[in-house]
Amino acid sequence: MKDQLNIFGTEKITVAESIDLTIASMKEYGTRHKHWAAAWSWGKDSTTVVTLITQLITTGQIPKPETFTIFAADTRMELPPLWISSQILTKQLEERGVKVRIVTAPIHDRFLVYILGRGVPPPSNTFRWCTGQIKVEPMEAALAEFQRETDEKILMLTGVRLGESAIRDQRINVSCSKDGAECGQGWYQEGLKNDMCSTLAPILHWRVCNVWDWLKIFAPMEKYGGWNTSILADAYGGDEAEEKNARTGCIGCPLASKDSALDLILQIDKWKYLQPLKRLKPIYREMKKPLFRLRKPGGQRKKDGTLQKNQQRMGPLTLIARKYFLYQIISIQNEINLAAGKSDKPMIFLINTEERKAIEKMIKDEVYPNGWDGSEPVASKPLDKMYSDGSVMKRLFYF
Repeated sequence: MKDQLNIFGTEKITVAESIDLTIASMKEYGTRHKHWAAAWSWGKDSTTVVTLITQLITTGQIPKPETFTIFAADTRMELPPLWISSQILTKQLEERGVKVRIVTAPIHDRFLVYILGRGVPPPSNTFRWCTGQIKVEPMEAALAEFQRETDEKILMLTGVRLGESAIRDQRINVSCSKDGAECGQGWYQEGLKNDMCSTLAPILHWRVCNVWDWLKIFAPMEKYGGWNTSILADAYGGDEAEEKNARTGCIGCPLASKDSALDLILQIDKWKYLQPLKRLKPIYREMKKPLFRLRKPGGQRKKDGTLQKNQQRMGPLTLIARKYFLYQIISIQNEINLAAGKSDKPMIFLINTEERKAIEKMIKDEVYPNGWDGSEPVASKPLDKMYSDGSVMKRLFYF
């Protein structure tokens, strides 16, 4: 593996040295706050933060805060091994007196409910509604509620590291001296949105190899907490995860060109029963076709009487299409769970009972996104072409 450039040059830093720097960072900034919180995405970096900080508190290596609360972001679209790992680690965290709050979007805003119930097409690079709606906004709401409960400015711990993203590194370099902080101390920032909390990245200086050494070697040892982090490595490709520079995302993410993380999982024998998940991405692509969506007929005007831009734009899924795709996704889920039952493997629920009821009710109630009512023509129906300046190009053929 190539040396990873970091704030100390290219010389390798050991896990022990990384932990010492994290301890120094927490002693410097942790004592400024009574209440600590951590954002846990169930990925490798945030899992390193929550397990390491909990162990340091438990062993008395850093001052114990009045409260330490972990906010786990459950998007309902995580890779199954990540979800299973999170359930095991949550139990271990709670046994150590750490409160874990599961943060999930309101049911009507969840990914598949929003698509199949309301009819909003899957996200694209020009209409990326997913991250904010199912992850960022619910987390901000949970933190705001927590801040009101404590009535104190909390310290939010994140898993940000140098070397994870070139853009992020540049941002860190610009702001690393803010509030008198230095990179080696963990990139402490006081001025977060609405002054709700200060943020600290206690593993900012960790190399990716340090993260994997912690999760695969140190964390499982009784001396370091006996954390069950082995399943997490599977989600990144097992023993070769570090060399593959693996990253995870949502199952069948419509914005990714390949299901790289899922492909890595399916190479491992115990996860091969999840193979039907590969059918999700083609389903999302199919959803975007005109055959399954409505289209504005054209001639829409603003309140001032002028024509709206983007005449005859395609819009939501038809009610029939939503029923069709709901059946397809439930079929994938049933196929996986039938195989799971036969081989004593964990079952998965892309759409749980509560979500299915919500989807079916929204379809029955003919719910559409704002500005649509279902009277619009199917997008595959030929129409005269209308432009925003009011001009019309007539069809050559009529049926």
